[in-house]
Amino acid sequence: MNNEVSPIDLFNFAVWGIIFLVIITQLFRSIRIVSTRTALIVERLGKYKATLGPGFHVLIPFIDVVTAIQDLREETIDVPPQECFSKDEVQVEVDGVIYMSVSDPIKATYGVTDYRFAAMQLAQTTTRSVIGTLELDKTFEERDMISQAVVDTLNAAGETWGVHVHRYEIKNIKPPSTVQSAMEKQVTAEREKRAILARAEGDKQSRINTSEGTMRELINLSEGERQRLVNEAEGRASEILALATATAESIEKIGNAVVQPGGEEAIKLNLSEKFIDNIAHLADAETSVIFPADLTNLNQLLEALDLHIERQASV
Repeated sequence: MNNEVSPIDLFNFAVWGIIFLVIITQLFRSIRIVSTRTALIVERLGKYKATLGPGFHVLIPFIDVVTAIQDLREETIDVPPQECFSKDEVQVEVDGVIYMSVSDPIKATYGVTDYRFAAMQLAQTTTRSVIGTLELDKTFEERDMISQAVVDTLNAAGETWGVHVHRYEIKNIKPPSTVQSAMEKQVTAEREKRAILARAEGDKQSRINTSEGTMRELINLSEGERQRLVNEAEGRASEILALATATAESIEKIGNAVVQPGGEEAIKLNLSEKFIDNIAHLADAETSVIFPADLTNLNQLLEALDLHIERQASV
């Protein structure tokens, strides 16, 4: 009895083994677990069948095939640096970043071959077009306008591609080294100009403040001097008024005393005492006196004073 295995049997065994492995592999591959924010595009016999969302799914082996896996999360796409010419024919190098996500997995699969590459190319061409309408100085100021123009263009195309562009940010705008050096000199000159203007304005304001302070000081001094003079004048007036009032009262009292009994004799006695007291100081060296009468005839002086007093009393 011959127990040897023929080559044909070995061949058949290998073929059936391969077929069995393929079947088992396909069975396992037909079981799909889809994670959140992920979509699977399924084709049946080469025709779109369904879009599988998050969860557990079983496909028909050999008939249903997953042709694309779309990530629905927001992703970033670097736009490589490119050379652009501004309106004033200055060459600048611009790069940026696109923030986008897949909004329609079916269109993202069948609407464009590679939506990432397409979005990057469209962003570059749109950037070149917009910068071509701006002068070099404006390109640095109008970053938001350039970004918004790129976003609008990408979203218009994204309706067909099944993607949505959230924003586009320009990372760098690099002019040539010669232009950059000239711009730096211009900025330095502008800063120096602003510094000179600021110093001049500060000096002007300082002079104004000093003059206003001096003016207020002079006004205060003049007001103080005027108030001092007014106070002195009022004081002198009050003094003169008080002296006049006191003198009037004194004269009135003297007049009343003269008409009283013995008043005339009292006044003569008081005047005699004052006369004698004043004569005692005539010997002082610094005293110079001119008398209109003879001092040796005291009785004549008193009679003259008596006559004067009588006239005053009769009046």
